[in-house]
Amino acid sequence: MATITLNMSILSPLIALGAGILILIMPRLLNYVVAGYLILVGILGLAAGL
Repeated sequence: MATITLNMSILSPLIALGAGILILIMPRLLNYVVAGYLILVGILGLAAGL
């Protein structure tokens, strides 16, 4: 059985791509998308350092 591991170098661009697509589709979500992205990247960065 194959195991998929996601590290920060792969996950961060995927999150940014998803956030960019959401902003293009619904510009009113910009504040929420940016806030969610920053929180998620911050949590992942802290978790990677542990």
